[in-house]
Amino acid sequence: MLKYLATPRWFGWLALVLVLAAACSALGLWQLDRRDQAAATVNTVEANYDLAPIPYSPSLFESFDGATEWAPVTLVGHYDSANQRIVRNRPLGGRPGYEVLVPLKLQDGTAVVINRGWLPIGNDRAGRPDTVPPAPEGEVTVVARIRPAEPDLDRSAPQGQLASIDLAAYQSQLEYPISTAAYGLVASETPAPATAPIAPAKPAIDLGPHLSYSMQWFAFGVLLFVGLGYAARQQYRIDHEDEHAQSAPARARRRPSSEQEEDAILDAQGL
Repeated sequence: MLKYLATPRWFGWLALVLVLAAACSALGLWQLDRRDQAAATVNTVEANYDLAPIPYSPSLFESFDGATEWAPVTLVGHYDSANQRIVRNRPLGGRPGYEVLVPLKLQDGTAVVINRGWLPIGNDRAGRPDTVPPAPEGEVTVVARIRPAEPDLDRSAPQGQLASIDLAAYQSQLEYPISTAAYGLVASETPAPATAPIAPAKPAIDLGPHLSYSMQWFAFGVLLFVGLGYAARQQYRIDHEDEHAQSAPARARRRPSSEQEEDAILDAQGL
């Protein structure tokens, strides 16, 4: 059997299976990496989400520390509603929509961007929400959770909108500095506005199907070798059955049927 397999034909099939198995292994490892990332997110949410709000410090938003993500922070200041922006393409529960960003100017002279929540797509004008609930006027106390800034998507957006929560791009549209490493995801506003965007829900504590997907990819890789072995064995048996049939005597390879034997007897008897 080994001698039968030591041919260019089967070496070619083996090389193909090795490449495909390596791809399956890479995909399986990728799914495990995604599971590790999901586990890290879940651990951070569980550790920080329900903490008592901590006092504001500029360092919390001027440089992002993953260990503080989702931690609630108390900020006191005035919303700059004139420089409000709408972030495009923000789905929620399978529905398309927008998120509302407003700079909050704080008592110490710094400013932090607050994500006030989600709005559905509008029916009156394409590409815009119908209405945007105004931010509270005057001094407001905001409890917001720390979230990292998002990357530039290299995508344009209409006037008054952003393609992502790219705080550096937002900064370039303002006449004063804002913290560009992180923003605040609103948890509460005091005084509470009469109407407000839909508040963000707590992230799902779920690792997702990544572990089962990774096991499936690893299983596919193993099955490739099982399939190759089965195909080789079947082909080996077929080839050797043909060789045996070709080397056998003609009468052994093809025995006369019962009708042919009966006709031969009748011919011998002259009937």
